[in-house]
Amino acid sequence: MDVEELERRLGIDLPDRELTRQALVHTSYLNENADAAPASNERLEFLGDAVIGAVVADYLYRAFPESPEGQLTSLRAAVVRAGSLAEWARQIALGELLLLGKGEESHGGRGRDGILSSAFEAMMAAVYLQHGYSGVQRVLAMFLPKAIESVIQRQEAVDAKSKLQHLCQAQTGVTPSYRVVEVSGPPHKPVYSVEVLAEETVLGTGVGPSKQVAEQAAATEALEKMESLPCI
Repeated sequence: MDVEELERRLGIDLPDRELTRQALVHTSYLNENADAAPASNERLEFLGDAVIGAVVADYLYRAFPESPEGQLTSLRAAVVRAGSLAEWARQIALGELLLLGKGEESHGGRGRDGILSSAFEAMMAAVYLQHGYSGVQRVLAMFLPKAIESVIQRQEAVDAKSKLQHLCQAQTGVTPSYRVVEVSGPPHKPVYSVEVLAEETVLGTGVGPSKQVAEQAAATEALEKMESLPCI
């Protein structure tokens, strides 16, 4: 994929080709090709990290006007983690354009989360230097809604299990346990049925495509029943 295709995928033009190319230069490439480029993308990575953090904070602040500071901080940290940035890099096939040393290339560097997330940060710095803050906002708007929705769903599920544990321990000192009661469906697409219990009392049941999802669903149901079914 050439830079013109990258521009199309990002939805923004990148007229400064030298700067854009620098965002794609991994330090391993310079170690083997000292005269091939003026610098690696490490300085751009530093700037991009800060710019992405600011854009995401701005987005969350406006999207969740009632959320407290702690919740916004948690959301931002989850959204901008290395795995998320690496996934965004994969969506625009950024790995195909990276300039890597032969050693890094042979060890699968184009697919590594650390290299991809750093390259994405560097590319956002290149966008920022060419188009300013609003340019980065335009690009990240492609990724943020879905990423935030995914994070919220994960956090809500985790919070359900955590909240149920805290409530049960506070009321009786018992830690809820989970057990699989059935696995149905074909091997490639199983369906798990799970119960959550306090000692021998069933507090809730849940169904899902994995044991973890089913446990989360069971905890959610248990919380909904807590008023009428005490944790005993």
